Amino acid sequence: MKARAHVFISGRVQGVFFRSQTRHEAKKYSVNGWVRNLPDDRVEVVFEGEEENVRRLVEFCRRGPPAARVARAEVTWERYSGEFRDFEIR
Repeated sequence: MKARAHVFISGRVQGVFFRSQTRHEAKKYSVNGWVRNLPDDRVEVVFEGEEENVRRLVEFCRRGPPAARVARAEVTWERYSGEFRDFEIR
């Protein structure tokens, strides 16, 4: 089954390769969508793909790359749209 997750991550998540590592993980699991830094020092991500793989990526966001210190990951499950063809850093 296909799934979509919209995630806001806070903590020390900018300047620690969060976006590039998220893209790497998304490509590894064939998940599409995007990731971007927000002006309030959070990272925002949208994942779409097979539900099991999207859940793996949400769990990655709860940890982040080694230099990150994730304080919180807010996840909203949304309706799958199929609008993405790849995973990009915005």
